[in-house]
Amino acid sequence: MPPTDASAGTGPASAHPDGAGPRADTAGPRNSPFGRLTVEDDDPDSEDTLDLCLPAQFVALCAGSTVGLLSRITRWGPVTTPVGSFQLVPVRLDQDLPLVHRWMNDPVVAEFWELAGPRSRTEEHLRAQLHGDGRSVPCLGVLDGTPMSYWEIYRADLDPLARHYPADPHDTGIHLLVGDAADRGRGLGPVLLRAVADLILDRCPTCARVVSEPDLRNTPSIAAFLSAGFRYADEIDLPGKRAALMIRDRVLREVL
Repeated sequence: MPPTDASAGTGPASAHPDGAGPRADTAGPRNSPFGRLTVEDDDPDSEDTLDLCLPAQFVALCAGSTVGLLSRITRWGPVTTPVGSFQLVPVRLDQDLPLVHRWMNDPVVAEFWELAGPRSRTEEHLRAQLHGDGRSVPCLGVLDGTPMSYWEIYRADLDPLARHYPADPHDTGIHLLVGDAADRGRGLGPVLLRAVADLILDRCPTCARVVSEPDLRNTPSIAAFLSAGFRYADEIDLPGKRAALMIRDRVLREVL
């Protein structure tokens, strides 16, 4: 299952029967791109908080633009690994949807990704990334010319995941699945995880950490991350699962 719910957000303001509700104060002109600033004043002893909605352009400027991440991945090229030549190839919806849909409906995959069902469900999941701002890129993992795995490379510091751990700027996340049963259980996972983590660190000099959050129940996945040089940093509660926070540090890549 993807680790976070991108639709999660603040709900409607709660009622205040005692009459102490949000003040109608605003900052800047009414048509400010930052929207209305609401100051909660329920507790006179608490600090005032601002519910601030920032435009996507402003977030990109502050965190480092994500535009072009998709095109950059296309330029990463293949790498040589102990199991063969491996390359990340961004998903082409018109060509790759049937394959990714079949993988998502494999019971072993569906247990954790929770995207089994009609093709439209897989299409919606992919389209949201392909038509987004580039902060998450769905890819096929191609080994010796054959697509055999699905990957999502994403900016973890700009993802809802960042609400659940102390994110650093430019932290980059990995989601993955090995598609066919014949490719599982034969040692490919650790080799390819290490290769992809090294690709990210080599191609993205501003990224100091590669992170992932496999379900705690998925012990083979956690073991693969450990074998690939990730460290078990923490356990975190995410929407729908309790996860292991796995981190591969640039400064430790020659040690682990």
